[in-house]
Amino acid sequence: MTEKTDISEHPQRLHPAVERFVLQWGEMGGSWGVNRSVSQIHALLYVSERPLTAEDIAAVLGIARSNVSTSLKELLGWDLIRRVPIRGDRREHFEAETDVWEMVRRIGAGRKAREIDPALAALRGCVALADADKTIHPVAARRLNDMLAFTETVDGWYGQMLTVPKAKLAMILRLGAKIIKFIPTGKAG
Repeated sequence: MTEKTDISEHPQRLHPAVERFVLQWGEMGGSWGVNRSVSQIHALLYVSERPLTAEDIAAVLGIARSNVSTSLKELLGWDLIRRVPIRGDRREHFEAETDVWEMVRRIGAGRKAREIDPALAALRGCVALADADKTIHPVAARRLNDMLAFTETVDGWYGQMLTVPKAKLAMILRLGAKIIKFIPTGKAG
């Protein structure tokens, strides 16, 4: 069965703004290496005013039920959605995390575990090999150490940002480049 991704073709219409968001989130997900269906389901659950069943999702998005099930498992694995019990209904219902900051934190944690942590392990291994073999060219050894130092700095920064309260983190982000004036340069004047 082919996947139908044009929500407008399905009889259960979404509000045009919601439809556009779901479609765009699906496209952006593809750019980030996430399956389009997974991204569209996440977007639909994010904007939904009530928890939805897999059948609801399949009907609204025009996606095969099996694809919906696989996508829901992936979203549960990322901790971006949760199962919600509904009194009197034995079917599973799902809702998305709606706190944008928490959602981004969870995505960041997932990406760190899947991308940054393995990169750190690989870089540490490369640097250890280079340190043990004095025949390596000094330029290559220095660049491996530089890459490791940079990646460890990013990893450390990420860990520190997890401890910053949301309101303060929002303030830091709004400051943008203006934050530079608060950082001492070590130069007079």
